[in-house]
Amino acid sequence: MLLSFAPMEGITSRLYRQCHAERFGGVAEYFAPFIAPDGSGKFKASTLRDILPENNAGLRLVPQLLVNRAEPFLRVAGQLQELGYEEVNLNIGCPSGTVVAKHKGAGMLADLRSLDDCLAEIFSRCPVAVSIKTRMGVERTEEFAQILEIYNKYPIKRLIIHARARAGMYKSAVDLPAFLAALPKCRCPVWYNGDIFSPEDMDKLKAADGLAGVMLGRGAVADPALPRLIRGGNGLTAGELKAFHDALLERFLAEGLGEQAAMARLKELWFYMLYKFPDSKKEAKGLLKAQRLGDYSAAVEALFAGGKFDSSSFFWQ
Repeated sequence: MLLSFAPMEGITSRLYRQCHAERFGGVAEYFAPFIAPDGSGKFKASTLRDILPENNAGLRLVPQLLVNRAEPFLRVAGQLQELGYEEVNLNIGCPSGTVVAKHKGAGMLADLRSLDDCLAEIFSRCPVAVSIKTRMGVERTEEFAQILEIYNKYPIKRLIIHARARAGMYKSAVDLPAFLAALPKCRCPVWYNGDIFSPEDMDKLKAADGLAGVMLGRGAVADPALPRLIRGGNGLTAGELKAFHDALLERFLAEGLGEQAAMARLKELWFYMLYKFPDSKKEAKGLLKAQRLGDYSAAVEALFAGGKFDSSSFFWQ
């Protein structure tokens, strides 16, 4: 079973990917956080730096686009082809309110005629293979039957299905029965995504005959050793997590990020990683409230020195 690392905006940047691959690995590929071009296909220089092949040496990286029209998708896909990429992922899954309000991400599922028209133009002209990451509906996963009729019309390289409707955001339970029912009806390779936080969660997919792979997201951010654990290896140690954190901080600062920006990025990670420190509310509060790098570093040291790290504590447990 192939494993991939999901794109998470503000978290899985090239520096994070490099550090994770060096210290943990275990995934076949990383998906870059989405590129959101304007109507003419232009996007931020910082986004380009994140996906440049020379900044992702040794990694298999799949760029992702967040658009609701074919033209900007095709223009950026052409640029990505020139950089050597052979696959581009279309985001039809982001449930964020600001994204959906622009009829992008999961918002594209609200107008299936427009979705069909967009995909028809993309697949008739795109110079590289196109994969799709999708939710199973807007309000209910039962909507996926009609959505799949559209997807099945096109030569999608792979369909990565997050087993929730948009309305569930990340709080409702994944609808595994709906996913399993849809799997044999898909005409392209299918990858599963949604609430894989432990090896036991992977075991629930044993009934998914023909599944090509699994995309790990929040679970792998909370526990960077999760891919190794899923494959039967050792669980995360406190020393590994501390070294990973310190290496990230060093890289952020060396990249030219200011102390405040570096701490902000790491605090986003701690939202997930703090699940490995149950009963550490005092230490966690000090870490998240720190405004100066010295205070932040002292709080991190106190957290690890507290002896409350628990490798068996899984995200969202």
